[in-house]
Amino acid sequence: MIEFGTPVFWLALLQIIGVNIVLSGDNAVVIALAARALPPHQQSKAIFWGSSAAVAMRIILTVVAVELLKLPALKLIGAGLLLWIAVQLLLPEEEGEDGVKMVSSMAAAIRTILIADLVMSLDNVIGVAAVAKGSMLLLIIGLAISIPLVIFASTLLLKLMERFPVIITLGAALLGYVAGEMAVTDPLVAPWIEAQAAWLHTALPVLGVVVVLATGKLLASRAETREEERPLVELTAEQAAEPRTGEEITMHKLLLPVDGSAASLKAVDHLLKMRAWYTDLEIHLINVQHVLHKDVGQFIASDEVKKYQQEESEKELAEARVRLDRAGVAYQYHVVVGDQAGEAISHFAREHGIGQILMCTHGRSAAADLLLGSVARNVLQHANVPVTLVR
Repeated sequence: MIEFGTPVFWLALLQIIGVNIVLSGDNAVVIALAARALPPHQQSKAIFWGSSAAVAMRIILTVVAVELLKLPALKLIGAGLLLWIAVQLLLPEEEGEDGVKMVSSMAAAIRTILIADLVMSLDNVIGVAAVAKGSMLLLIIGLAISIPLVIFASTLLLKLMERFPVIITLGAALLGYVAGEMAVTDPLVAPWIEAQAAWLHTALPVLGVVVVLATGKLLASRAETREEERPLVELTAEQAAEPRTGEEITMHKLLLPVDGSAASLKAVDHLLKMRAWYTDLEIHLINVQHVLHKDVGQFIASDEVKKYQQEESEKELAEARVRLDRAGVAYQYHVVVGDQAGEAISHFAREHGIGQILMCTHGRSAAADLLLGSVARNVLQHANVPVTLVR
């Protein structure tokens, strides 16, 4: 049993919070989307009661899972499930099919929130139960901290994980490590391991990390190859200028990715400052929206998901459009959906005959490139046209 206040306790608490954040981001989006169609005065009530019921249900399920994992062989099964969950984290998401109608009442919204959280939280429950190692105190504290964080900061968390994909990779590695720890402590094999192969206490968790990262990378590369052959999903093709005809269609096309951050707006400012150099250009703004979990489509109508993504994109494009409009620069703007922003940008450039990509990145140090330059680095790796990076 893990004792309160020990280094092991605090490490496990951080692991529980990390598992919840990595595995629960889209759950909170479902909560917000389920209440979208309600009158404003009912939205907050639906979110409160739906979230409260979902949190209570998740705590109960996790407590039950902790008890069940004390039975022989169940930890081995749970370890296998965790490895599968971890590998799935590293694969590109696919949009779910539209299998529901729009929510029209508060009761329906609460029911949707509850059922969706139940279905989408099973991986979360298994992961948290494994990290808790039988400590109810650790379990309660961890859930009490992380669940409100996920509910109230869902959009921020999704954007953070999209901008810094290393978070997803670290989360998958953590689950692989926990799976290895879970396997060696199963009552069915623990006595033998303790007596004959104590080295497995260290080797299996490390092996779990290696298996998850290697398998995830292999399957993800295959999925990306198939994805490149599919047409890119584009939510809009809105134009801020009249369509060009005749010889003007052959004009050099410049693609300017915008995510609403101050960094991406530096590229817009660079374009405006260097307008004398960028003459006779067909300028295209692009905003990439994150693909929501494939289970979202089981509970939220696809039209509602698209409206949500469209509204988010309009917020992120707003300042860039204001600056270009103020300067009298004609442009077209596009919103696409992709699991990895860098690959979606490169894919769009290939499909639309873009001649150059102009975007912003941060410092050139290894640490900055790993964390802050991930999208730009991905574009450089996948684009087949010149890429100009603005610091």
